[in-house]
Amino acid sequence: MRPGTERRSPVMADVAKAAGVSHQTVSRVLNDHPNVRAETRTRVLEAIDLLGYRRNLVARALVTRHSRTLGVVGFNTTLYGPASTVDGIEQAARAAGYFVSFVSLRSIDTAGMRDAIEYLADQGVDGIVVVAPQRSAARAFDSLPQGIPAVAVEGLPVGEVSVVSVDQVDGARLATEHLLNLGHQTVWHVSGPSGWLEAEGRIEGWRTALETAGRPTPEPLTGDWSPRSGYVAGRRLAAMADEVTAVFVANDQMALGVLRALTEQGVKVPEQISIVGFDDIPEAEFFSPPLTTIRQDFGAVGRGSIDVLLRQIGTGEARLRERLVVPAEFVARASTSAL
Repeated sequence: MRPGTERRSPVMADVAKAAGVSHQTVSRVLNDHPNVRAETRTRVLEAIDLLGYRRNLVARALVTRHSRTLGVVGFNTTLYGPASTVDGIEQAARAAGYFVSFVSLRSIDTAGMRDAIEYLADQGVDGIVVVAPQRSAARAFDSLPQGIPAVAVEGLPVGEVSVVSVDQVDGARLATEHLLNLGHQTVWHVSGPSGWLEAEGRIEGWRTALETAGRPTPEPLTGDWSPRSGYVAGRRLAAMADEVTAVFVANDQMALGVLRALTEQGVKVPEQISIVGFDDIPEAEFFSPPLTTIRQDFGAVGRGSIDVLLRQIGTGEARLRERLVVPAEFVARASTSAL
C-alpha cells in the first residue's frame, strides 16, 4: 500500500465477483432469502468471510424500511430479576438477527417512560420491549406512537399491548403448598414492595393457597427486595419463633437476609423454621442451608417477548395483542423440612 493511501472496505460488488455470482444473489444470501441454492449460499458466505465484508445497515434500512434494531426499556437493572430479564431479551434479539438499543430508567413514572419510548422511536427502532414490573408503567403505554409494535414484560394487560410474564401467582402457590404439605399449619410471607406487579402476584398466590387449604393468613411483612429488608423482617420473625414455623419470602435476596437474622438469633433452619425463596439466583444453592426456591426462566421470557414482537413486525399489526405466560418451576433444597 502506497503512503497516504488507505485500504478500501469491500462492498457487495466485491463479494459478488469473488463468489462468481450476481449482486442480486449476494443480496438474497444476506437477507436469508429461501430461493438460493445451498452451494451458492456457501460460496457467497465464504467470500464474505474471506473479504471481511460488513453490511451497510444504514443503507439496508433505507431500502427495507427496517433498521433491524429493537428498543428495550428497563428499570432498576441492579436487581437480579430485571437484569436477567433484560439479558434474556438481548440474547433472544441477537439470535433473531437484531441489534438492541437499551434505555435504563432510575425510576418508573409516566413521564420517564414516555421520554424513553419517544427516544427509541426517534431512532427508528422496529419495535419496543418494555420491562414494566410496576403499575405506574402501565399508563405510559397510552402514549406509544402509532404503528410501533410493542411488548410489555411483567406488565399489565392494558389496551392492545401484548404481555409476556412469568406465572408469579402459580409460583407462589407452589411455594406455599410445599410448606403446607410438609405439615406446617400456616405460612408467613415476606413480600416485595407495593406497586410491583411481581410482589402483588406472589401475595395473591400465597394467600389463595392458604385460603384454599382453610389455613389462617398472617399479615405479610413488607420488604424492598434487598437482603437488608429481609434481615429486618427476619429479626421480627425470630422474635415470634414460637408461632412461626414456615416462611415464603418473595425473592432470594430477602431470603438471604432472613436466614442471617434467624441464625444470629439462634433459630435453626429448617429444624425450627422452613424458608422458601423466589427467583433461584445463582447463589441460592450455596446459601446456608441451600435455599428451596421458585425458578423463573428468564431465557424463555426473553425468547417469548421477542417472538411476540417479531410476529407483530412481520404481520404489520402493531397492536397484535397476545398474552404469554411462562411457567414457574419449584426447586427443592435443604431450607425446608417436615414439621
